[in-house]
Amino acid sequence: MKQQVLQLLEKEISLNHLPGAVVQVMHKDEIILREAVGSRYNYNEKKAPMMLDTVFDLASLTKVVATLPAVLKLIDEGEIRLDDPVTFFLPSFAANGKEEVKLRHLLTHTSGLPAHREYYKEELTKGSIINEIEQEELIGPIGANVVYSDLGFILLYHIIEKVTDQLFNQFLSEQFYKPLGMTETGFCPTFNRERYATTEYSEKLNDYKFGIVHDDNAESMSGMSGHAGLFSTIEDLTRFTQMIENEGIYNGKRLLTSAALKLARSNFTESNEDHRGLGWMRKSPTFASCGDYFSNESYGHTGFTGTSIWFDPSVHLNIILLTNRVHFGRDPHIIRLRPRLHNIIRSYF
Repeated sequence: MKQQVLQLLEKEISLNHLPGAVVQVMHKDEIILREAVGSRYNYNEKKAPMMLDTVFDLASLTKVVATLPAVLKLIDEGEIRLDDPVTFFLPSFAANGKEEVKLRHLLTHTSGLPAHREYYKEELTKGSIINEIEQEELIGPIGANVVYSDLGFILLYHIIEKVTDQLFNQFLSEQFYKPLGMTETGFCPTFNRERYATTEYSEKLNDYKFGIVHDDNAESMSGMSGHAGLFSTIEDLTRFTQMIENEGIYNGKRLLTSAALKLARSNFTESNEDHRGLGWMRKSPTFASCGDYFSNESYGHTGFTGTSIWFDPSVHLNIILLTNRVHFGRDPHIIRLRPRLHNIIRSYF
């Protein structure tokens, strides 16, 4: 398996589909493969080797490594419920017929909100972006169809701060990252420049992005949001996946209830081709980045920068892939790479 996995990644690197990657396979709580290949950056004929302690911009993995556990914690503590309307927390959100949108709709991408808006082009701050989302018109009926929306997770981030009366990063650190020993996970990191998997070239910076969030809207929000902005390493994400697979317990301490984690990985959109849990993607019948061999109970998520986490509980398997594929631009080669990689690995279990 190791040889096949590394050959596939090295071929993608040779084609300039990505500069490098860190990949990990864990089976029954045992790491059976953890490798770094390629480069952290590759420009002006300069390269730096990818390392196992490289810090990655997780992009939309933020949704399931930050926003989702925060929401589940608040459900566990009786602070919120899935059927709370968004207007209970944000009354202005009722504008343009959105009164019936509930937290469950934001978490399952069935709110009817549009997928994306280029708020950064208007140089809007966090508060202004929230106001813009509150005034949005829905593009479809509530609860009917899955439209993957960053806007919903930006709202969830704001709601979490209102309910907890804490900054998002402080709440996450206290409730999850410190207890898990995830010392290199957070927003707006300040590591040495050489620690980062470099993302895309920025005309504004006249440089590549080192430790500055790739997502433009998250950057406009000072680097922290519920849809993107989180940075982490393979070691820290391993701790997170161990907690998830151990039904919310890590080192003997319960961080989330098994009821919350079971609910989150349930299929809330069976009538759609795109199957969704709370935050999590589920293996869908038409396309799944986890490939062809993962079971129908599988769940995971991806990030635009080239990251992903997938679990297959039927064989107690999880796979983490961290890349900075946007270093070379936004061509969607990663869409073919992910399922092929997962097929190779899953065929052994």
